[in-house]
Amino acid sequence: MCISAFPPPVAGYDFAAVLEWFAERVDRIILLFDAHKLDISDEFSEVIKALKNHEDKMRVVLNKADQIETQQLMRVYGALMWSLGKIVNTPEVIRVYIGSFWSHPLLIPDNRKLFEAEEQDLFRDIQSLPRNAALRKLNDLIKRARLAKVHAYIISSLKKEMPSMFGKDNKKKELVNNLGDIYARIEREHQISPGDFPNLRKMQDQLQAQDFSKFQPLKSKLLETVEDMLANDIAQLMVLVRQEESQRPTQMVKGGAFEGTLHGPFGHGYGEGAGEGIDDAEWVVARDKPMYDEIFYTLSPVDGKITGANAKKEMVRSKLPNTVLGKIWKLADIDKDGMLDDEEFALANHLIKVKLEGHELPNELPSHLLPPSKRKITE
Repeated sequence: MCISAFPPPVAGYDFAAVLEWFAERVDRIILLFDAHKLDISDEFSEVIKALKNHEDKMRVVLNKADQIETQQLMRVYGALMWSLGKIVNTPEVIRVYIGSFWSHPLLIPDNRKLFEAEEQDLFRDIQSLPRNAALRKLNDLIKRARLAKVHAYIISSLKKEMPSMFGKDNKKKELVNNLGDIYARIEREHQISPGDFPNLRKMQDQLQAQDFSKFQPLKSKLLETVEDMLANDIAQLMVLVRQEESQRPTQMVKGGAFEGTLHGPFGHGYGEGAGEGIDDAEWVVARDKPMYDEIFYTLSPVDGKITGANAKKEMVRSKLPNTVLGKIWKLADIDKDGMLDDEEFALANHLIKVKLEGHELPNELPSHLLPPSKRKITE
């Protein structure tokens, strides 16, 4: 579930309640901010507060960070963390991903490496969600069990305070108004975390329509069963879930450059990219090849080819992350010999140019990028 800092105007229904309903059922909540127009309005603050008890699902994306200079970006990041700290009461800081998550070329490319690394971290986080689904459901069960236990204590306390004969209405109003004090007393007597209690204002509204005299007394045996479940059964289930997850094969979401390449100077493993976005034509690299040839013949080619190490020295000048360069190497090294000839080197430089202009790299090399002399190799 992705929530923008500028939600659309809502009329006719409780927007915060709708978000809370979705929050209970999703695996990840992403709060999206634009770095160049950062603002947390009162409405958005209320939306975030409505997501209480789901802070572990929250992640923050500071988008379009390429539109401001590095020094200003640091100020914006600090302001965002300070603002979120006042709204989200968690012992751990919410993970913030900084980048430019759209299809446009980077306006200010100074932080390209940071943006690429943050993008990959966000993708890895999303990829981990299917593997952690069972664990999340187990955590939801624990939350519901704790909430049920707290509800039992609250209802029992209200039941005890009600008079048997006269003045029930006045006493009910008094108890509802002082519900916060009842929360505090239950918290002290039973050593319950404040985060386990239901929303105070919402609970007060719900109690207005209830007849306290009809509430059931506390049933100790049921509470003992819940405590035993939390202490023993949940622990055993946790072990089984982790064992099952460790034995399940990893299924990674395809898209973007995640790893390096099996052959070549940029590491091991290879992840497919996403999107093509380049028009068909007769080898489009040809028009820039003379410029790339000048560089190629300064890299000490032997028998018409340069080594991976020499190619890497030139390719890293682009300041693209090694994972992206690894994908480019995989696409450019058409004959898979760990070296590049002049056509493959020109192709590699063309792909670097494409990436620097903000386009996605292709999954496979399309025909218009394949050098004419190499087309028989791929047939």
